[in-house]
Amino acid sequence: MSKPKQAGGRPRDGRVDHAIAAAVRSLLGEQSYATLTVDAVAARAGISKATIYRRYATKQEMIFAVLLHDLNEAPPADTGSLRGDITALTTRIGDQLARSAAGVMAGLLADIHADEALSARFTDSYLAVERSVITTLLDRAVARGELPHRPDPALVHALLLGPLFAWQIMLNEDPTRTTLLADAVARSVTNALTSGALTNPAGIEKASVRQSH
Repeated sequence: MSKPKQAGGRPRDGRVDHAIAAAVRSLLGEQSYATLTVDAVAARAGISKATIYRRYATKQEMIFAVLLHDLNEAPPADTGSLRGDITALTTRIGDQLARSAAGVMAGLLADIHADEALSARFTDSYLAVERSVITTLLDRAVARGELPHRPDPALVHALLLGPLFAWQIMLNEDPTRTTLLADAVARSVTNALTSGALTNPAGIEKASVRQSH
């Protein structure tokens, strides 16, 4: 499966990346997501369209990387506790979502899910990066002894994203209040993890049997 394009050869010019990001943000402030084009971004940024396509294969990937995160997204710094790590992550997610209007995110997600090939690209790239970040946080907790084993990162991912996406995209609520929600989500998910509510005894048993052979 092909991935969103990464820089190769010479180091990428950070000034170009900043120009693209600034152009995307300014254009989305003037027009709708549906009418924004790569040509318009290139013109506003003062670069060629080919320069953008060397970085992003599609308009959707360009906008996602600018408004949310790129493929270099790293886990939050180790806070020393599962609760602290998850709080840092939910705060980051909330901040990322607050960068764009609900209509922009709704249009972007609709485009991604309407195109099977595009959806697969996002699953294998941006979504994989997000799951990797969550896996790192869970593995830290296991290493500290806070969790007996790593729960399903996909399930934890859904629990973290669901309330924040609902608040800022589905309900279009005040993004300045997201910090309070992010803390509540972190507390709720941490409690669920440490109480064993997300364990899968059957799955653990199967894994143990495989390891014993």
